[in-house]
Amino acid sequence: MDVSNLLASHAAKYQTTDVDKETPIEVDAGFLTVTDLNPIDEESYKANLEEHLQSLARDGAQALVAALFKLPTTQSPDGPLAQLPKPTTTLPRAKPLPKPKPPTKWERFAAAKGIQKKVRDRKEWDEERQEWVNRWGRDGKNKQKEVQWITEVPLNADADFDPVKAARDERKARVAKNERQRLQNEARAQGSTSREERKQDIERTLATSRGSTASMGRFDRKLEGEKKMKGVKRKFEPTERSLDQEKQASLALLSKMDSDSKKMRREPASEENVLNVRKAVRFASKGRGGLALGRDAAGGKSRSGRGGRGGKGRR
Repeated sequence: MDVSNLLASHAAKYQTTDVDKETPIEVDAGFLTVTDLNPIDEESYKANLEEHLQSLARDGAQALVAALFKLPTTQSPDGPLAQLPKPTTTLPRAKPLPKPKPPTKWERFAAAKGIQKKVRDRKEWDEERQEWVNRWGRDGKNKQKEVQWITEVPLNADADFDPVKAARDERKARVAKNERQRLQNEARAQGSTSREERKQDIERTLATSRGSTASMGRFDRKLEGEKKMKGVKRKFEPTERSLDQEKQASLALLSKMDSDSKKMRREPASEENVLNVRKAVRFASKGRGGLALGRDAAGGKSRSGRGGRGGKGRR
């Protein structure tokens, strides 16, 4: 029985896993990328573009999967995982590499004494509650003395000794000490910068301050050994210009004046808003207030009325 036709149809249906091309495909398993440097077949590209692209994508994916199956694996609950190697493709960076931070005082001491850094877990086992609790933060283990229902008081403690307040003050003192040490490390790291960087920073600050004057620092007193600053020069329009330029400048000025006049147009203020009653009362009463001004007015009327009647009687 001749089964060659069946084998040929089967082989045509299922392509081989080996990708054989004139220029080998470059596979970077670290980035999971495939680079095909072979030239494009113009005939297949023009004949059927979709089929040509699917063929290229199939070859690239097959080469990547074949490379991944050759890598060492580790077992996990989800199944075997491939250990990706370091990438071999060099990618450009948008910014330069960050400079290494100088070691802190504790890191230098630990390196000198050979102390290894140990990363503590965020959770800690509580023997009394028989559960895992936070080491710090909300309901943290470090606040246990502040929330416990009974606390041992020292014999030499004062009568108004508050153990909860003492524990809280002690914890806040530790936090403040850590913050102070952090600021000292930052100041020590800034002090380790080179002299040229500090000099450039001072010159940059000086140039910025010079530009705050009306003359852009031109008439300021120069320091000894100071370099000439290269600032932005003022640009003045030429006195003689063409007719078209004069026309455009005049139209621009008129449009600006028109827009400014529209912005300044407001409805006339009412009479109530023109007079500041409180200020007028304060001025008329010489700071004594409206009640004193009212009493003075009432007293003046009564005195003038009595004087008028008395005058009539004398006559």
